[in-house]
Amino acid sequence: MSTAPALLVIAHGSRDPRHAATVHALTGRVRALRPGLRVETAFLDFNTPTVGQVLSSLYLSGVREVVALPLLLTRAFHAKSDIPAALAESTARLPGLSVRVADVLGPSALLLSALDRRLAEAGLTPADRATTAVVLASAGSTDPEAIAAIAETAREWRRTGWCAVRPAFASAALPRTQDAVRALRAEGFARVAVAPYVIAPGRLPDRIAAGAEAGGADVLAEVLGPAPELARLLLRRFDAAACAPARLSALTA
Repeated sequence: MSTAPALLVIAHGSRDPRHAATVHALTGRVRALRPGLRVETAFLDFNTPTVGQVLSSLYLSGVREVVALPLLLTRAFHAKSDIPAALAESTARLPGLSVRVADVLGPSALLLSALDRRLAEAGLTPADRATTAVVLASAGSTDPEAIAAIAETAREWRRTGWCAVRPAFASAALPRTQDAVRALRAEGFARVAVAPYVIAPGRLPDRIAAGAEAGGADVLAEVLGPAPELARLLLRRFDAAACAPARLSALTA
C-alpha cells in the first residue's frame, strides 16, 4: 500500500480533441518536473476517464492519499459543486481513501508569467508593454466570484507594465472579446492584443479567437496550454494541499 499522496488533476473535458491532448501535455510536463510523483488525469464531462474511475484505479493499486487538483482558473460552479460531488461519491464507496482538495489555479503570479510568455511567442517584446493594450479574454461564468477574480487578475497584470488590461468573456458575461478590442481602439490605443485566459483549446477559446479577429486585434496569443509556469503552479497547489489536514471539503479561494 502506497503512503505517498498521488496527484489527481481534474479537467473539465471537451468534445474538441485538442482539449484532452493539451491537458495530457500539461500533466506530462508535471511528471517531468517531479518524476517520483504519481500524476493522473480525470475529466468531468465529454472525456474519459472519470473522477470515479481514476480514484477506483488508484485505490486498487494501493493508494490511500490523493490530492485532487481542479484544472480551473477561477472558483466557479465546477469548483464549488461538480468536483466536490464527484469526490464525495468516490470517498463514500472507497473506505480509507483520504482526499485533499487543492485550490483552483488562480490567482497567481505564475499565471501572469504564462500569459506574458504567450504574448511574447505571438511577437510582443518587453518594450511593447508601454504601448500595447491587452484584452484578458476568459471563457466566462455566471458566478460573481469568478467574474470578480478575472477583473482582479486584469488589474494585477496591468500593474506589471502593460498600458491597459481589460477583461472580456466568451460567454455568460460581458463584454465580449470583440467589444473590448473595439473599446480600447476607440480610447486611442494603437496596438491591441488578445490574451486568452483559458487552459486548453475548445469551443469557447475558438470564440475568443473569432472575437479577436472580428474586433481587429493586432495580436492574438495562444491558450495557456502546457506552459512551464502552469506546470509549476500545479505542483505548488499540490504541495500546499498535501500539507493541509486530511479532509474532503469545498474548495477555498
